[in-house]
Amino acid sequence: MMDTRLDTAVPAGADPAQYARLLHRVHEAAVTGAAPPARPRTVIGDSWLRMRARRIDPDGRTPGPVLSSADLARCREDSPLAGVLPMLRHALTAVAEDAGHMMVIADDRARILWRDGPGHVRRLGDRLGFVEGSSWDENDVGTNAIGTALVVRRPTQVYSAEHYVRGHHSWTCACAPVHDPRDGTLLGAVDVSGPLSSNHPSTLALVGAVATLAESHLRGLHHAHLEELRVVAAPMLAGMREQALVVDSAGWTAAAVRMAPVRRLLLPEQLDAGVAWLPSLGECRFEPLPGGWLVRPLSVETAGAAVATLDVARPAALSLRVVGPSGEWSHRLSPRHAELLYVLAAHREGRSAAQLSQDLFGGAARTVTVRAEMSRLRRHLGGVIASRPYRFADGVEVRVVGPPVPGDLLPHSGSPEIRRLRCAGLPAG
Repeated sequence: MMDTRLDTAVPAGADPAQYARLLHRVHEAAVTGAAPPARPRTVIGDSWLRMRARRIDPDGRTPGPVLSSADLARCREDSPLAGVLPMLRHALTAVAEDAGHMMVIADDRARILWRDGPGHVRRLGDRLGFVEGSSWDENDVGTNAIGTALVVRRPTQVYSAEHYVRGHHSWTCACAPVHDPRDGTLLGAVDVSGPLSSNHPSTLALVGAVATLAESHLRGLHHAHLEELRVVAAPMLAGMREQALVVDSAGWTAAAVRMAPVRRLLLPEQLDAGVAWLPSLGECRFEPLPGGWLVRPLSVETAGAAVATLDVARPAALSLRVVGPSGEWSHRLSPRHAELLYVLAAHREGRSAAQLSQDLFGGAARTVTVRAEMSRLRRHLGGVIASRPYRFADGVEVRVVGPPVPGDLLPHSGSPEIRRLRCAGLPAG
């Protein structure tokens, strides 16, 4: 799920102290409009552009309001990373302490949920507002490893004056996002941070490896839960004569009888026992199971006209919400699926696989990849997406909710068509 490209902050062979001084001159030129002595790394330069567009103050000091103790406890309890916290601590804390850093776990909104490390490093972090419950989203504190990594969706290191806020120039951070291995949803991030003197070139590789390990562990937990659900449901399914599915609370399929299994059902946000409408199966009866649902289709017809709202306003919360005659549902999108749907929203006449390959990758050679991704999308979205050509189905009204700043449109994306649409504006809703 995770993009494992490594772009370390300090070039190989460079003297860290001399390089930090160069970065100070580059930063000063960027915020004053002077000619820079060198170009910042692409990930940093792009982030600085976002900061200037948002009028972030480079002389700001600390994050905004910190979560209360009760809100922090609730966020920790709700975080999917809580299930892998012991593993993350085991993998990161000792290494971070040896290197004079602290280990940090953040949620998908860049809020620090947990941190561990030597007392003197934590006290330095306290002075920066780098504390549990604080938000390190780019909008709050400018360019930084946690906030920027969650925007670009890949491991990111920020060193010294690469931080947009001058008060953070004494700090270095390396962060990697953690995604849900089932569908690519952003869950949070793992970070190692500390004073400049403790910078080490292997830190970025370390957090990237730990994030990958966390995703693997989450995948194992998911498979174990589905197996438990299959065991619970087996006696009930054995004598069943009609079509039925057993899914977990998030809609992932554990078992199916008398029908082709789907990888996942998109369940309504509010679901109770009884009858509800699904985009791919129509009216279904839901019966609760421990940790999931027994789903019995009552009709194979998909309900008619629908309104699909593609929300790309926040990189960490990409989603498609569909309202139909019999109900509504919402689906969190991976960055790639958000790109595809945005392009289709801009081209309501439809796009072939070759055209989408050109749109996303700059050439027609990736049609196999496009077809595979579109196949996954159509399994999730049922009758919302049609094929030959790929398009939003007839009768589906499409609306797009975009970011207030056009340059923030899908900032993780480097696809040619997304870059063009950033300049051209949002497709008509």
